[in-house]
Formats: sequence, C-alpha cells, structure tokens
Amino acid sequence: MKLSHLFTLSAIFLFGFTQELQAQYFGKNKPRYTNFDFQVVQSPHYEIYHYLKDPASLERAVQWTEAWHDLHSAILRDTFKQKNPLIFYSNHADFQQTNAISGNIGPSTGGVTEGFKNRVVQPIAISNQKTFQVLGHELVHAFQFNMLLRGSDSTSLQSLSNLPLWIVEGMAEYMSIGRIDAHTAMWMRNAVLNNDVPSLKKLSTSPNYFPYRYGQAFWSFLTGLYGDEIIKPLFMNTAKYGIEAGVALTLGIKLDDLSDMWVDAINDFYKPLMGDLKEDPEGRKFLSEENSGRLNISPSISPNGRYMVFLSERSIFTTDLFLADVRTGEIIRKVESKTKNGAIDHLDFMESSGTWSPDSKQFAFVVFGKGRNRLVINEAQSGKRIAEFPLEGVPAFNNPTWSPDGKTIVVNGLVEGQPDLFAVNVRTQRVTQLTNNIYSELQPFFAYDGDHLVFTTDELSMIQGRTHGAWKHNLAKLNLEDNAVEHLDIFPGANNMNPVYDEDENLYFLSDRDGFRNIYRYQEATGILEQMTNVLTGVSGITKFSPALTISKKGTSMLYTHYYGSDYNIYRARPESLNPIAVDPDDVTHAAALLPPGMSNEVDLVNPALYDLDNKEMVTASDIEEVNYQAKFKLDYLSGGGGVGVGTSTSFGTSTGLVGGVSGLFSDILGNNKIFGTLALNGEIQDFGGQVMWLNTKGKIGYGASLSHIPFRFGQSFFDGIDTLQFNNGGQVLAENWEIQVSRIFRDEARLFAQMPFSSTTRVEVGTGFSRYSSRSDIFDNFYDGFGRLIAQDRRRGPKLFDGFNLYNFNAAYVGDNSFFGLTAPMSGYRYRIGVDQFLGEFTYTALLIDGRKYFWFDKFNISIRGLHYARYGTDGNSQSLGYMYSIDPTLVRGYNNINISNINELYGLSVNQIQGSKIAVGNLEVRIPFTGPEQLALIKSKFLFADLNLFLDSGVTWFTNDQFGGDASNNIDPKVVSSTGISMRVNLFGALILEPYYAKPLVKGAPWNFGINFVPGW
Repeated sequence: MKLSHLFTLSAIFLFGFTQELQAQYFGKNKPRYTNFDFQVVQSPHYEIYHYLKDPASLERAVQWTEAWHDLHSAILRDTFKQKNPLIFYSNHADFQQTNAISGNIGPSTGGVTEGFKNRVVQPIAISNQKTFQVLGHELVHAFQFNMLLRGSDSTSLQSLSNLPLWIVEGMAEYMSIGRIDAHTAMWMRNAVLNNDVPSLKKLSTSPNYFPYRYGQAFWSFLTGLYGDEIIKPLFMNTAKYGIEAGVALTLGIKLDDLSDMWVDAINDFYKPLMGDLKEDPEGRKFLSEENSGRLNISPSISPNGRYMVFLSERSIFTTDLFLADVRTGEIIRKVESKTKNGAIDHLDFMESSGTWSPDSKQFAFVVFGKGRNRLVINEAQSGKRIAEFPLEGVPAFNNPTWSPDGKTIVVNGLVEGQPDLFAVNVRTQRVTQLTNNIYSELQPFFAYDGDHLVFTTDELSMIQGRTHGAWKHNLAKLNLEDNAVEHLDIFPGANNMNPVYDEDENLYFLSDRDGFRNIYRYQEATGILEQMTNVLTGVSGITKFSPALTISKKGTSMLYTHYYGSDYNIYRARPESLNPIAVDPDDVTHAAALLPPGMSNEVDLVNPALYDLDNKEMVTASDIEEVNYQAKFKLDYLSGGGGVGVGTSTSFGTSTGLVGGVSGLFSDILGNNKIFGTLALNGEIQDFGGQVMWLNTKGKIGYGASLSHIPFRFGQSFFDGIDTLQFNNGGQVLAENWEIQVSRIFRDEARLFAQMPFSSTTRVEVGTGFSRYSSRSDIFDNFYDGFGRLIAQDRRRGPKLFDGFNLYNFNAAYVGDNSFFGLTAPMSGYRYRIGVDQFLGEFTYTALLIDGRKYFWFDKFNISIRGLHYARYGTDGNSQSLGYMYSIDPTLVRGYNNINISNINELYGLSVNQIQGSKIAVGNLEVRIPFTGPEQLALIKSKFLFADLNLFLDSGVTWFTNDQFGGDASNNIDPKVVSSTGISMRVNLFGALILEPYYAKPLVKGAPWNFGINFVPGW
C-alpha cells in the first residue's frame, strides 16, 4: 500500500465511522413486546387485519366499518375500487407497537391513516363511542386519499401540501360527529370569550388553534350556508389549487370575505348564549401557569383532603405527575416522570386519573410499559415505588379506584375489544371480572361504605338508541355483593361523566345536559339534583372522557379542571360555600352544544345520516369472509431524478457527465418487512453507487441486512513540464502539460445487524459486516498554449492507489436515550452509549466507545454534561492508515480552529503529536438558554426563529498508548489537555439544518479569541 495515499484511506475510515455514529448512534426505540398473530377477513369494501379471538367483537367492528363506508360514500360520491386495508389492534397498548406506521405513537393518537397503501390503523378504544367515532374519522381520511390518489388525474400525494390541516382534520371530525358536539362548542365559546376567533388565514399559519376543533366548526359553518354537497368540491379544489383559489373557484367569493363571514358567525351564534360574556368560575384558581404549567389536569385529592396529585406539563418537555398541598397550593414534588423513569414508555394522561389509598399514604396510577398497561403504587410523600405490575388477562385499563378497606383496586379494562370493570387484589394481584357485556363501563368510583361502585356507562344509549348520532353515557351503580347494576335516571341523552362520592354519599359528576359542561350534585338520600357551577366554557380535561373532578372524603374540598384561554387550570372550591341551583333530572337541551349556524335549511346529508345510524341495516356474519394472509409486498414510495449533461471546461475539455439518483421504499401490508434502496450517480459511470437494506421488525428482535457500493472520488494536479505537441499536418507547438489525477476508492460492503429494544429508551445492538476496499485512478494530461487555452488532452489509466483488501467487523452496543429535545439540542433527560467493535483483515484492532450525556432542566435554562471516550486497541490500533483523532476538533473542543502546522507551537505551545492520537477523551459543560422561540420556552417569543444561547466549557485530550501518562518524557510525548470556554448560538433553520456560530477563548495564556461555525445539532 502506498504511503502517499494513506491520508485518503484515513478519511474513508473516519467517514464510515462518522456515518455509523449519526445513523443509529442515539434515538428512542419503538419496542415490539408482542408477536401479533394477524388474521384477515374481507367485508364488502374492506380487507381487515386483526387478531381478535371473539367473533362477536370482530363482527361488531366490521359492521361499524361498513356503516361508515356507506355514510361517507353517499356524501362524497366515491368508493374504493379495491378493498381498502384496515388494521385493528385490540387496545391502545398494542397499537403503540404497530409497524404499519413509522415513529413512536403516544397516548394522544387515537388512530392513523397513511397514504402509501391507504391503510387505516387504529386500536379499539376503552369506550364504544370513541372507537366508533375515531373509526369514522379515519375512514374519512381513507376517502380523502382515495379521491386524491385514485380519483383524479390532476391530484397526487403532493396535493396534500395545498390542504391546510384544519380542512383535512375538520372535515373528518364533521363527517364523523356532525353539528352537535358539546366539546367543540366549548372551544368555540372559549374563543368568543377571549376575543380570539381566528381568521381562516390565521388558522392556516398559527399553531395555537387546534385543527380538529376549529376545522369541525368551520365545516359546520360552511355546510350550513351551502349544504353538505359543497364538501367534496371545496376539498378537491383546495387540493388542486390551494385554499384561496379553491374558495374562489368553488364558492365564487374571496377567502377574506369567507373568513369575515366565519368570524361573525361564531361570535353572533355564541354571544347570546353567554349573557354578560364574563367567565367567573366558582372557587379560587388553585393551579395555573402562575405556579404550575398551562396544562393542569386529572386532579385526584387524598381522602383526608390534605394532598392532591395531578398531571401537568410544567416541566415543559413531558407531562408528569405532581404532588401538591391542598391547603397552600405548593407543589411538593414530582410523583412520576418520564425523564426520571426510562423503564416506562408513557404515562396514561389523556383519559385517566389516579387513586389514593384510604389512609392517604399511597397513590396508584397507570403507565404503559413492556407492551401493556401496568398499575403502579407509590408512597405519596417519598415517591418510593411500592409495586408495579400488569393485570393478568387485562392488557389495557385506566381510571383505578381504591376500595375503602384498602384491599382492592377497580379499573375499567379492555379485553378482546370489550370494555368491562375489573377488580385486582392489591396484595395477591389476583384479577376478578365484575361486568361482562358489550357496553362500556367507565370511570368507576367506590362509595365509602364499600358496598357499591358508581360508574358511567353507554348501556342505556346502546339499548334505546343514539342521541344525535352518538352513544351517550349515563350514571349507574354496581352492587358488589351480587354485581347487580342500577341505572340512575338523571339527564337522559346527555353525557354524564366522572362520578365521585363524598362520605355522605353525595354524588358529584360532570354533565353537558345543556350544552355547557358543569358540576352537578345528586343527593341520593333526598333525590335532590343541583347544579354546582355555572362556567361558560367548561369543566373539562383534554377530551370529553378525561376526568376533571375530585372531592375529599368529608366533602369539604372540591377541585376541578377549568378550560379557559389556552390553559387548563385547577380550581378549588368548598361545596358548602357555593350557590347550588336545583334542576330537573329531565331538563336536557343541546342549544349550547350546537355549532354555527345551528340547524340549517340547506341540504343536510351528514347529520340525518348520523341520526339514522340505529335504523341502518348492518352487514352480517355471512358478509364476512376469512381469507389467507398475503404480505402484499409492494412499492410504497419512489423519488428522485437525473440527467445527462455535456460541458466544456478548461480542465477536462468537452465531456459528458451523468448525475441523478433514485430512492425507493417497499414494505408489506403490516409493515413487518421493509426494503430501502438508493441509487446515485454523480460524474462518470465509475461514480455509480447504491445501497439496499432489508429490515424485519415483526418480533421482539429486529434484524436486517444491507449491501452497498460506495465510490469516493478525489483528485490532485501538478505541473509536468513543457512538451512539444506534433499535429497531423506536420506542425508543432510548445505547450504546458498539467497532469490531473482523478482517483477513486470503492467500498463494497455487506452487513448483518440486529437490535433488541428493552423499552422505548434502552436497546442492545449487534452486527457484523464484510467490506472490500479497492481503487482506481485515471490520469489526464492537459496541454495549454501560451494564452492558457486547452489545446489537447490525453487520458490514460493510472496505477492503483493500493492493492485491494478486505476488512471484517463485529460490533455490539448498549444504548440508552431518554432525552427530550428543545429548540436545537436536548434539554432534559439523558443519553448513553457503550459500544465495542472488533475489526479483522487488513487491519486488526478493537474499538471502544463510551459516551454519556445528562441534561438538567431548570425552568428557564439547562445544564448539560457530556463525557466521551473513543479508543482503538490492538495490533493496528495506532496505524496511521486508520486516521487519527484530534482533540481540537471544533465539534468537540471549540476555539482552536485557527491552527496550522506553522503556528501551533507559537500560539498554544503544542506540538502536532500532542493534539492527535488513536484515543480521545472529551468533557463538555454547557449552559443552554432557549433564546428565541415558543413563548412557554424561550426568553424572546418568536414564531419563526428558534435559537439557543449557550455558555460552554470544553476539554479534550488525545493519546496513543496509555503509558504516555506519567511515563518517561524522554521516550513518550506527554498528552496535553486542551480546553476552551466561550459563547455560542445554535439556530434551527426550519428543521433542515442547525447552525452554531461560536466565539471561543482557548484556555492558554495569551491565546486569542476565535470565531467559528459548526453545522451540527447540540450534543
């Protein structure tokens, strides 16, 4: 091997190492805890993938799917030419493991529809109505994709970029819920109260307006003016031409005029319903942005009334459980945090609350971990973990309630698509099923005599029929002696949720019986029913199923979540100090739940179809056909382009070049197997390169293989003297000969790899690979006349840079990543990676990597610490051909970027050998201050410029052999620690690139300050 080309090989090796670091160095996992045995059935319009063992649950799911198809098809005048795929998961815990959708799925995702295969992927929810409505919502998206990709020659997947999210999601909400929706109406009243009804342009540009709620209200408004027949034309024209042109073409008016009509309609409709338009919640504000976060939900008060646990995003990056003092409002500590406990994948914060032990010493709550929901019991004061366990036979559950004797916790669970109540013995963890029917029994709460439970259920609604197209929830009691159910005849046709008792068996609950959402009290002994609050927005959590009310055992302290502005605040009230108003249990009206413009005389297709669902003829078991599973492996996505060019230059004369590339993604229907391929060409045919990778993620261990051919091209030129050129006519001329050598190193590689995630934060990686390195060079003799013009060129094959050689690699790593990214860098949590690579072949050495990072968040700033060590050991560990690492690398130690060989000793008193080596150790300390960005995070509010201001201290040292430390200075060069301090600003350039200009001072006497720029995210 020629020594003159060692620097090139070094660059290739280091490039490969860097690529490996960036590709899978850190990152959270998507664990697959369960191997799902999917079966396939076909209905008239769908191909359904499921693993439900209960035929009744499957038949019900198919019936709902076909009912939605008929409704949407009639309105959109469209259908599927082929049976559309739909993947059902039995519960949300299983859904979070799906391979059909890339990326991690959190508790707030109810379902997903993706465009490549138009797959609808969703779990069965804990309530029948939520499952049904989410299914209807996602199937609207399936129709949208079908119309864009298969129903029109002038639209494609890229047409989605023309569609504002509120158009897409709002249409799905309107067509699956309709015009009567107390939850969306609450959001609209809130906008009116805060004088914050957005224009349509603002809906498209501001993230402050939830597209589901505002979009649903918009489509209600629009169809009220033009009829439901306007839905498809406006959607398609917007997809083709954008919102402004789409509105003008479809409606014949300007977008600004339509926007003015929309704003006026919202204000004019809701103002008369809210009297003096002043929101004055009962009690006093207890937890808000002033002393907590903007999201404070799911309060749970201890029986003795002294403490409460609630969920809040006051930590900015995660939603955590906190313990607070009820008397003072002081937040005592975190009860549970995703940043603190990487063993859990998620806290169940959307539609669940926790429960206290009867002695007010312990607190139980639900998490998602190891592929299912788990019950966690902590000491409330110390946070000590008492127990954590799944419920046998109940993979999904929430809303635990502790029995007065402390022996039992009851949850609402989901088994094989059927929601029921289950009791678990706290000591033995034995599970007992309390109900067994197709109805949803939710939000159980123990009466203090321990004889019965109160809960909310859709049983009466499913028997008697929907109200305005939705199954509603009434209150019921379960006698624990004989499991008999007694339905309470209160507000029929309304959603009555979140029941809680005090010790006098006063029953408090939430109801939207008049379109508002307030707290009510039912005194069972006297039969008196009273309205306790009169808020204009609502007592509500994130969804209508979120618990938002809690009361102490003695009934003296009541806490509830109030939605107002963009915040969820917790209020504290004393029931005896309120002014309850007696109400009739049959007094149910939905005027305030209407969306503008109210019931319309225009063509109304959606709402009558929803109201008539109970009369619709459903498919039967005979319409469902079992078929064999087929992978249906096909191309999902293809992109790229290329071309042939002819150019003239003073170096290469007239030449032909090829440039371009193509990338493709193939997968099967369940996403268990994926193939990624990339081909690229930039220059001549020798510069063709490509890579193909196969990945299988069906089981707990993901594995795959890759093949690649990568060319690395570089060149050099030098003057080769004066030559005499002879021409065919006998003439001759003197010419300067400049020789250009174009060299290529080729790396052909085959790899096998596997990965086993233990949770979303930890994994083990192993792999092996074979690489073949070869070379080629071409020499161009360019002849120039006295005027510098290229007059002739000869091309010949040059000598090989080196003889080809092989390299074999075996690697293993243990990786943890529980970090939470801010604007340009991680701000909370931790990261670590411990890896070993063994190389054999032309070079034999072992590489060791240890990298640990910790991020501390302190309300307005962060302190980050990193320790990094990489070293090569073994026969060729110190080989120059493998390249050296440099302690003054500006991505590791900033401030030494003005060094060159001639001034390194003069400026810093260092020799070249003291800043390079085969081993390196780096330590970094940064104080990161979010400078510009979102208001809740940054010092300066900005919608476009996201930047962090950083103060840093960097140190690094390189060496070759460990005996250099403390060795004989006459035989070894003492390693020198280089350090620097300074200030930098990282700027996030619209998510595409992070730029870090910095100003650094090397910590060497007399060293100057240096300016530099890095192009990497913060470590």
